[in-house]
Amino acid sequence: MSQNCLTFNDLTLGYHSHPAVHHLTGAVRAGSLTAVIGANGSGKSTLMKGIVGILKPLAGAIERDPASRIAYLPQQSELDKSFPARVTDLVSLGLWPRRGLLGRHTAEDRASVDKALSGVGLEGFGNRTIDTLSGGQMQRALFARVLVQDADLILLDEPFNAIDSRTVTDLVALIKRWHGEKRTILVVVHDLELVREHFPEALLLARQPVAWGDTSKVLAPGNLLRARQFHEAWDENAPWCAPQSDHHHGDHDHHDHARHHKGAA
Repeated sequence: MSQNCLTFNDLTLGYHSHPAVHHLTGAVRAGSLTAVIGANGSGKSTLMKGIVGILKPLAGAIERDPASRIAYLPQQSELDKSFPARVTDLVSLGLWPRRGLLGRHTAEDRASVDKALSGVGLEGFGNRTIDTLSGGQMQRALFARVLVQDADLILLDEPFNAIDSRTVTDLVALIKRWHGEKRTILVVVHDLELVREHFPEALLLARQPVAWGDTSKVLAPGNLLRARQFHEAWDENAPWCAPQSDHHHGDHDHHDHARHHKGAA
């Protein structure tokens, strides 16, 4: 795999020609662990959907190693827990890139699902229906689905929302394990203390990139203030903006990050 797992070239993403992420340029290093942060509506989930291919760019481009396997965990609010499925069925969905949706599962596949459930603390939960799970148990099951995907690039959209502190601790430990295995991980996170403690890199969005790089620098008070000001001043009815010759992407750290990764690509 190349040194960069993802490269953004003046990327603008949005819905129905209405932009939600503007002029993002830079790259995500292979094997890095990055928190994507910002206020509600700042473009974090939109960026995740753009990376996975659910949204096509309004302008610019996303470059991803075509050989890399990708796992995407959306917000729990986007999932239908009333669907009559067992926990085993949910986790087994992670096997479809290898087996296809109608492919028969082998004994090895079933063992992989059981191992994943054990790895997230849900041993013995396989035959439970997903509508009986608590929020924390559901998130553990979704992490088990990511485990069986064995992906190179892992995208997690707000995985710590509305779950108990023990589950947060266990899931953070699993993310760190993936990081130790040199997988590339992007996580949408709201808790800045969690970001400071566990995430070495961060991308701060306010519909445009404010800062990107070392977490301690990204979370500097000036950057957080600038992000809040950008967000509060945003015109919801503003038209799509064409690329400019001078994009104000944030502070010096963001520019250095983009230049470094573009040079390494």
